[in-house]
Amino acid sequence: MQIIDRSRVFDGHYKVNQLIVQDGDVQLKREQFAPGTAVAALVYDTARQVYVLTRQFRIGPETEILEIAAGMIDGDEAPETAVRREIHEELGYEVDKLEEIVQIWPSPGTSSEAITVFYAEVSRRTGAGGGLTEENEKIEMVDFTREALEAEPLQDAKTVIAVQWVRLRG
Repeated sequence: MQIIDRSRVFDGHYKVNQLIVQDGDVQLKREQFAPGTAVAALVYDTARQVYVLTRQFRIGPETEILEIAAGMIDGDEAPETAVRREIHEELGYEVDKLEEIVQIWPSPGTSSEAITVFYAEVSRRTGAGGGLTEENEKIEMVDFTREALEAEPLQDAKTVIAVQWVRLRG
């Protein structure tokens, strides 16, 4: 398959592209959700010995959902810079240690979004957290011991991946 044409058909808060794909003698028209590139981090507060997650309303499931801190990369920002910024905006922490877990394509059949998932250790809060008012974020911070986090029924894919990574590390 080869992409022979690409055009932006929607340019709102999110973006949608239309691609013309050549497959042998057949041309296919496909829509591609293009939200950008994201970062996410499972945050562990080493001073309090708890994992700190977020709970906020999400448009996809149309309800509040528990997930790891996450956000979009701005422009040509490095993923490590973006995730540190997001952790501070959402949770109020400065990052002591950062380790990349994996880069994932959460829905490759329809979306160009890639998410780099990190593990972050923190020990000092220097901000309020809760998200940015100008972005209409209302983020609740939720603490979990390791045992409670492993027992929590999770629905968000990047969060499931990060928690599974912790389990596998023992």
